[in-house]
Amino acid sequence: MTIYEVVFKLALAGILGGLIGLERESLSRPAGLRTYTLVCVGSTLAMIVSIDIYLQYYHTVNADPGRIAAQVVSGIGFLGAGTIMREGSTVQGLTTAAGLWVVACIGLAVGAGLYLPAVATTLLILFVLIYFIRFEQRFTGRREYKGLVLVVEDRPGQVGVIGSVLGEMNVLIKNIQLNRLEGDDLEIELLLQIPSNTSVEQVMEQLGEMQDIRSIYRLN
Repeated sequence: MTIYEVVFKLALAGILGGLIGLERESLSRPAGLRTYTLVCVGSTLAMIVSIDIYLQYYHTVNADPGRIAAQVVSGIGFLGAGTIMREGSTVQGLTTAAGLWVVACIGLAVGAGLYLPAVATTLLILFVLIYFIRFEQRFTGRREYKGLVLVVEDRPGQVGVIGSVLGEMNVLIKNIQLNRLEGDDLEIELLLQIPSNTSVEQVMEQLGEMQDIRSIYRLN
């Protein structure tokens, strides 16, 4: 493997990883341009080193050219785990983590000289990231998560009334926490999945019309 081929592989990996990273960066995801580029270039280098070691020592020792590269696939899981966040009963960042994993695989392909599969995979991943979200919005409806805190009078049936009001607005309760306050008040913390045609202000207005409600405010 010549020095020019090594430089070409590293440069191509930087370009392919950067393209996917730009899409993630535009959406302000936890991992963006620099992270994706570094992962792809690093994976390519790992494959180059693995192949070079094999070519140098396969005559004298029983070397496995895929041993170093194989650790990239499993090791990238630690980096991906750092992008996954739990909010109530929902999990965010799985797409970013999956993107890091597939970018590492693209880097390995470039390092192995499989340029066409690497480029084709990059284009396919960009298509999925850019256009599949539109399909999701069209067929499942775009929803967003909002946190609300209500302080109400502590009496039976309050949670049921809140559920009825939200159900009429097609708002789903993803998580709920109850905290008793001093006196006769109850604090209800809600994580809501709100349809795209409904604003959080509308939800707050409807909940604000409940009887015995003391206050209501947003968490995010």
